[in-house]
Amino acid sequence: MAGSASITGLYTAEGADFVTRAVDRLDLTRDGIDGDRHWGPTRLSGPREPWHPRGTVIRNDRQVSILGEEELATIAAAMTLPSLPAEWIGGNLVLAGIPDLSRLAVGSRLMAPSGATLFVTGYNKPCRKSGQSIAGFTGIDGHTFGFVRAARGMRGLVAYVERAGLIAIGDEMRVVPAVTAD
Repeated sequence: MAGSASITGLYTAEGADFVTRAVDRLDLTRDGIDGDRHWGPTRLSGPREPWHPRGTVIRNDRQVSILGEEELATIAAAMTLPSLPAEWIGGNLVLAGIPDLSRLAVGSRLMAPSGATLFVTGYNKPCRKSGQSIAGFTGIDGHTFGFVRAARGMRGLVAYVERAGLIAIGDEMRVVPAVTAD
């Protein structure tokens, strides 16, 4: 899937916080977003990597959480929310212009005008932690599992920083499709 998408939101978390806060720009380094909870070249394996013992040091392929504006709107509607702020679910980057962003192939790249490049490493499955965060903001306990159901197939992507650089609100990110055998 070639094309482009506009950056409509940028966010970072302070330290270990799950909830992110809005910023106008992010200076991406090869280790991710400086100060963000997912920053660093490595991370500890968890339930997403059952082939490794929990707590094993592995490459950090989840430095940046990418969300689609259109998918967030669909999830919000399914949960009967007026909107679903990216901050509530720990998002770092919101893109508009790719209605099915979560289906972007692993190995695709997102390139900013500065040259900053994100390498897509996978789909970000909906989790209870995001649902708990939403429930905390709305006061509705049913949103914990309601999010997991509503966001199935639309939770966004994770990526690592392939090339460092600045990204800002309004930037157009060029989609470079994954190289496949087809």
